[in-house]
Amino acid sequence: MGLFSNLFNSKNSDTSDKKNHLSWIPLTSIDQLSDIEQESAERPQIIFKHSTTCGISSMVLRSFKNSYLLEQNQADVYYLDLQRYRAVSDEVANRFKVYHQSPQLLMIKNGMVVVHESHGGINALELTDYI
Repeated sequence: MGLFSNLFNSKNSDTSDKKNHLSWIPLTSIDQLSDIEQESAERPQIIFKHSTTCGISSMVLRSFKNSYLLEQNQADVYYLDLQRYRAVSDEVANRFKVYHQSPQLLMIKNGMVVVHESHGGINALELTDYI
């Protein structure tokens, strides 16, 4: 479970580098999607859909974590474990009208997806362009 201990660990080994610190919010219930839509009126909401059994997804997740440049108050970042919460993933695709892929990142503002990418496109995405 090294991935999860690193993913949700609130203690960053390099506490002096606050810029790359991600405060992941576990996305575990369909009810949270309504909260995401509402909160997106205040600040962007990011959903990272990850397949824990896919090597490519793990590589993209690691790269995303290492290159994330938004400040903590610029967006809320949700982590969705596709194997454990498949129904939530299906509802994300349905509600936000984005075909399911894995790994996948969606940014929601004002209740709508403003950008989404999958696979290698996630790390090429300039999130600051959409804030």
